[in-house]
Amino acid sequence: MNKLRIALAFAAALLAAPIPAAAADLDALLTSALQDPAIPAMTVLVIRDGKVEGQAVRGVRAVGSPDPARLTDAWHIGSDAKAMTATMIARLVERGVLSWTTPLKTLLPDTPMRPEFQDVTLLELLSHRAGLRDLDDTVDAGLLASAFADTRPLPVQRAEFAKLVLNEAPIGPARAESSYSNSGYVLAGAIAERATGKPFETLMRQEVFAPLGMRTSYELAKPGEVLGHLDGKPLTGLKSDNPRLVAPAGEVRLTLADWALFAIDQMAGEQGRGKLLKPATYRLLHTPQGDTNAALGWGVRTWPKGAPTRMLSHSGSNGYWNALIGLLPDLQSGVLVAANSASEGTEAAQVKVLRAVMGELVPAPAPAAPTAR
Repeated sequence: MNKLRIALAFAAALLAAPIPAAAADLDALLTSALQDPAIPAMTVLVIRDGKVEGQAVRGVRAVGSPDPARLTDAWHIGSDAKAMTATMIARLVERGVLSWTTPLKTLLPDTPMRPEFQDVTLLELLSHRAGLRDLDDTVDAGLLASAFADTRPLPVQRAEFAKLVLNEAPIGPARAESSYSNSGYVLAGAIAERATGKPFETLMRQEVFAPLGMRTSYELAKPGEVLGHLDGKPLTGLKSDNPRLVAPAGEVRLTLADWALFAIDQMAGEQGRGKLLKPATYRLLHTPQGDTNAALGWGVRTWPKGAPTRMLSHSGSNGYWNALIGLLPDLQSGVLVAANSASEGTEAAQVKVLRAVMGELVPAPAPAAPTAR
C-alpha cells in the first residue's frame, strides 16, 4: 500500500467475530499491541452513548527519545480526515454556495476536461465514483516532488492539479463501482476554494473545526512532539508528510479528544443534535452511493454477524502514521485508534484493539426463542 492510499478494506477485518476484552482494559490492549517493536506508540479513545468513556496511550513520541506519548499529543489521522472535508463541502451546499448535483463543467468552467468527467458531481467525487485514478507516490513521484518546492498559493496549485487529472483517461465510468481516489478529494477542495475565494485550510477551520471547538493543525510535526516513523526512524522536516497540495485528501493532526468532538457530532447529527448540519445532510454523508459501501468520507457496513449494527469506518495513513475510526451511529458509540507508525503490522495491531473494544459496544444478540415441541 503506497503512502497516498488508504483503504476502507480494514472494515473487512472488523467483520470477523468481536474479540472479548475487559471493559476498561485499554492499557492492556495497547501494551499487547506495542509488543511489535516497529510501533513506537499507540493511543485509543472510546465513545459510548455519545460521550467519551475512556482513553489510553502507550509508548514513546519518537524512537530514541525517552519522552512518553501523552493523551494531549496530536496524531496524524491521514485519510480519516476525508469525512471532515466532506462535512465542510456539505456546509457550503446547505448554504447554497455549492450543489451536490452541479456538474464539474459548471463547477470548474475555466478548467478544460475530458468529456467523461464533465457531468461528474461532488457526490461522485466524495464517494470515489468519478472514474478518477488514485494518486500514486511512484507513478506521480515527479508531481509530488515538484509540489514540495512549489511556492505558489495552494489554491493556485490545486486549480492546476485539477487541469492535470481531469485530462487523464478515466479508469472506469462515473457512477459505477467505487475506486478509491485521493484525487477526487483534492478536486473537491479546489472546487470549494473557487466557489468561496478562500483556501481549503481556512474553510476547514471556519466551517468545521472552530464550530466544534476542535484544535487542529496542518503543520508538520516538530521535534518534541509525536513523530511519524519510516523504517523505524522518526521523521521531521518537509518530507515528513505529503505535500500540502493534497491536504483535502487528509493531512490533519489533532488529539484524539478533538477527533472525538467530530465523531460525536457526526453521530448526534443524525438524531437532530449536530452542531454543523441538518439531520438529513448528516444522513446523506453516511449513506452509501450507488451499489457500493462508499458514503461521503465513510465506508458503511454492518457488524458483527451475531448482532448486525450499522458501522461507519475508515482508515488513514501517509506512510508514517496510521489511524482507524469505527463509529456505530445507531448506538452513539465508537472507537478511535492512532499510531505513529505505518509499519507492516501496525494496522493489524490497531484492528485487534478496535475489534476488542467494539465487541463490548455492540449489544449481545438476544437468545433464540425456544422452539415448540
